Amino acid sequence: MKFESYDGLLFRRYRLSLMLFLFLNTASAIFSMIINTSADSSGVNLPLLSLATFGLTLITWLLLRPKWHMRLLNIAALVTGLLWSWQIVVKYETHIYFDQSVLIVSIISLFLISTIALNDQLLAFLLHAAPSGITVLWLDDGRNLAGILFTLALPLIGISLHHFMSRRQDAFTRELMQHLHREKETYSDLSMLDPLTGLYNRRGLENRMEHILTAYSGSHYVLLLDIDHFKAYNDNYGHAMGDQALARVSVAIRDAVRSRDIVVRYGGEEFLVLLTNVNPEIARKLAERIRQSVLALEIPHLFNDKVATHVTVSAGFAPLENNHFSDAVANADRALYVAKNRGRNTLLSAEEINNKHPFSTQQA
Repeated sequence: MKFESYDGLLFRRYRLSLMLFLFLNTASAIFSMIINTSADSSGVNLPLLSLATFGLTLITWLLLRPKWHMRLLNIAALVTGLLWSWQIVVKYETHIYFDQSVLIVSIISLFLISTIALNDQLLAFLLHAAPSGITVLWLDDGRNLAGILFTLALPLIGISLHHFMSRRQDAFTRELMQHLHREKETYSDLSMLDPLTGLYNRRGLENRMEHILTAYSGSHYVLLLDIDHFKAYNDNYGHAMGDQALARVSVAIRDAVRSRDIVVRYGGEEFLVLLTNVNPEIARKLAERIRQSVLALEIPHLFNDKVATHVTVSAGFAPLENNHFSDAVANADRALYVAKNRGRNTLLSAEEINNKHPFSTQQA
């Protein structure tokens, strides 16, 4: 199942912050024009008109381009900060009896917008607040220096602390998600492995098959192996000893082939090896190496006395033609069946057997 990445979620939050910031600035500019127009004829001025136009244009653009990933928050913060600074200067110059406390009110209003929309965007907050803050300090000429500095410092400290905590939280969340992703991959790998032998199971084989067929050119062979008289081994030695024998045989098979070959526990005591990029002679040599490696384990099996007094395997192998895996398995299984009927502890290729041999369930 596909899910959105954490970075994708962070960008969505960033986009929402940008739209909220633009909306608050645009609404404030429009409200200021309406209020000031009702009081005098100079309410609609160029800074406020520019703020409203800039905000509405960007909001419309973002709504029309929902997948647009360009980051504009810092630019928007700087532009609106400069426009509000301009508005403060214009308002100050057009009113002879301008109350100095209005400067503090102006900076508080702007900081309110920044605090609401930019509480986790420290740089954007500074870009938006700095022009107005500097302008207010310049126009005040030191008359309300303490009050203005306190008004500037308080939200700046709060936003800085919030920004630090937000970054820590983002880092923790990202680390947690990476940990969960690693665990998911681990469990996925485990679900493709046989817990007893550590070999691939059928699901693991299916997962690797497509990669093997595309990564390696040339001919491939399917090799099926079955432990001889394993039911008798389990019945007489017990299932615990049977599990130990399976584990040891699986190691012998894995060590006898190349690292690029795929070894699978295909059934109870049956193994499948996908031999990649081999010709018939190499396929036979690898199959024979496996047979001898299992015999060399010298696992006692007194109930295999007609074959040997140790655990042995029989094998059948067939070429994988035109990527028809099921046909190759069926041919290898038929060769394995004939090998068992010919006395076990032997191997046969599909090309060697007589096509008149019936295909039936192989004996244990």
